[in-house]
Amino acid sequence: MIFKSPYPDIAIPEVPLASFILERAPQFSAKPALIDGATGRTLTYGELTKAVDRVAASLAARGFRKGDVCAIHCLNCPEYAIAFLAVAKLGGACTMISPLFNQSELTTQLKDSGANYLLTDSRLGTTALVAARDSSVREVFVLGEADGATSFSTLLDQYGAAPPVEIDPRQDVVALPYSSGTTGWPKGVMLTHYNMVAMLCLMEATDVLSSQDRTICAVPCYHLYGSHIVLNMALRTGATVVTLPLFDLEEFLRTLQDYEISVAPAVPPILLELSRSPLVDRFDLSNLKTVFSGAAPLSVDVAKACCERLGVRISYGYGMTELSPLSHLTYRHAGAEKPESTGYCLPNTFCKIVDVETNAELRAGESGEIWVRGPQVMKGYLGHPEATAEIIDREGWLHTGDIGYADEDGALYIVDRLKELIKYKGRQVAPAELEAVLLSHPAIADAAVIPSPDADAGEIPVAFVVAKESVSADDIINFVSERVAPHKKIRRVEFVDQIPKNATGKILRRELVLSVRQRVRQ
Repeated sequence: MIFKSPYPDIAIPEVPLASFILERAPQFSAKPALIDGATGRTLTYGELTKAVDRVAASLAARGFRKGDVCAIHCLNCPEYAIAFLAVAKLGGACTMISPLFNQSELTTQLKDSGANYLLTDSRLGTTALVAARDSSVREVFVLGEADGATSFSTLLDQYGAAPPVEIDPRQDVVALPYSSGTTGWPKGVMLTHYNMVAMLCLMEATDVLSSQDRTICAVPCYHLYGSHIVLNMALRTGATVVTLPLFDLEEFLRTLQDYEISVAPAVPPILLELSRSPLVDRFDLSNLKTVFSGAAPLSVDVAKACCERLGVRISYGYGMTELSPLSHLTYRHAGAEKPESTGYCLPNTFCKIVDVETNAELRAGESGEIWVRGPQVMKGYLGHPEATAEIIDREGWLHTGDIGYADEDGALYIVDRLKELIKYKGRQVAPAELEAVLLSHPAIADAAVIPSPDADAGEIPVAFVVAKESVSADDIINFVSERVAPHKKIRRVEFVDQIPKNATGKILRRELVLSVRQRVRQ
């Protein structure tokens, strides 16, 4: 059975992303588009358009050409949107890098993406500058000042026009975020102008945001949730978006209050804090109407407590980076409230549930793997045609690796996950990456990493280790911590005699996951 959206299909224009996002900017020329929540610095829509044009012209003058890749390694700020749109206007692609990455992780993504330019943030130290020297990066730009880098502010001094660029929306890649997909190491997700425009059109058709709204970007912009669903969506709509460089609960609440935020995109750990922290009572949040939850599962109890405390409606989104990044959404006018559901298909989007063993289509209420097809499905993984063929079949269905079911109305419910990815506070953690680090330890003979449920983080990485000589759990945790970003740290170590594997040597993670779940229930 194939499930469809309760909304009718819409026409999706085949146009370049930057011009689509800024199409309505002249209507809102004097209105605040971007506000830096840390400083109060404001860019109107008129100023934003000029800034994008100037940065695009400056980059072109410095040799940026269609097909080039610019890496953005920054905290959330207005310049994130300016840089992204300028690169898109030139026919280039942005690869967004976590500001928490260490030098090795950053270098790996710079090399794999083929980044030619890099924008970093002086508040993040010199990690990016060092990483750039080990990659193909030709020039580094920096927010603020740093030796060996060009200040981003100088790009705003260009008054000439950027050269016209012929863009094929269906084929040309505009964003290159990284995801582990359903298995393995992080891979570059090739999203075209058409993919990204389609996502904005589908969101727009479901009335998630209006030009009267004020929204906040506290979720990280290296994730499509922050850069596309929040920033780009707000700028397309004519709303005002306030950016916060880092999440701090008190600063988040003060921003909600002072800027009279009406729509707040969030992740489950933020909603957990909003439901229980005494700090919430100190702020006037009466303008807040809607909270969005995405990137990880949200407890029904937490959602209910948050709604009752704040007097808001929570809207859920489901998807993955490979879906630009959404396929399902709960709608304002969906009829019956279904708090355990992650929503309905977006327009132009189809979903089916298939038997994990036979791939046979299942009926409403039957659980199986979730497959999705629509205009937001990625072009593929950069340099990984085999991995692309594994996740997208010949009919265009993307196999999500999630287990769920849809009811008679088409509302989707997530019940389990086939894929290996760990979601720590909404951030992706690839088990294969941590296993490679663990196996570099001289005292470890074999290792496997799985997710374990956690009330605060959603999931935490747990390592199962076969030791070949004496080593403590603390030693292993510290060893990994020194080599990965903070959100990837191993939180618990369990010593075992052997790692369960199949005949081909593939780790049977599901056996380990089930053993942990059984202990948690006990």
